[in-house]
Amino acid sequence: MRALAKRISFGLLGFVGLLVIAIVLTARPGDPKLWPPVAGSLTAEIHVVSHGYHSGVVVLRTAVAEAAERQGRGALLAVAQRLVNYRWLEVGWGDEGFYRSVPDVTSLTVALALRALFRPGNASVVHVVGLSSHPRASFPYSDIIQIGLSAEGFARMIDALDASFARSGEVGLPEDLGPGLYGPSRFFRGVGSFHVFNVCNHWVAQLLSAAGLPTAPILATMPQGLFLDLEWRAGLVPLPRLPAPGRPS
Repeated sequence: MRALAKRISFGLLGFVGLLVIAIVLTARPGDPKLWPPVAGSLTAEIHVVSHGYHSGVVVLRTAVAEAAERQGRGALLAVAQRLVNYRWLEVGWGDEGFYRSVPDVTSLTVALALRALFRPGNASVVHVVGLSSHPRASFPYSDIIQIGLSAEGFARMIDALDASFARSGEVGLPEDLGPGLYGPSRFFRGVGSFHVFNVCNHWVAQLLSAAGLPTAPILATMPQGLFLDLEWRAGLVPLPRLPAPGRPS
């Protein structure tokens, strides 16, 4: 038994060692020309929000609309104009079947997860929610990291965000797929195929990478790893959570 336990321990240590090596080798460095912003320069504020197994990005709607118009990003501009009555936009990307069938963790099934992760060619969607309140107030019990981006970093993130929307028709507007999961939200046809090596949290990491932040694809497979990397290498600190109902602050 001791010999077996020892072999298992060595096997686990070897696996952890290989995982650490893979994380280091695949990690993307940040771009110091883009991030962090130069002290005193104009910055754009975004928030990364974790919903447990899924993460998204929250941006000011006016900032998105202005940048999209300035950069000629028609799909993103159309989405921002559709939700003109809201101050913030939460944007997420994911597998169409999984995203639209699993509004929360309690709806998750093994069959849905395995199909989304391992079946090739899964269609993707972009989920956009209009928020009237600050992200901390809108998602009081979620993990949230606030990030200040440089003007150029934000512009590049806008390019990547616009490229996530599939176009329909001759005018190239985003393809609206109907109501979203919660609040004033919509699903739009996405670009790219969802699979185990390209999940929603990887998509968020790619947006951040475009803006100049360091990211690590393996860690970013889950929001917890994405947040750990943002804290570890980018030095960012999550916003304090609001106290749960009935609990002292």
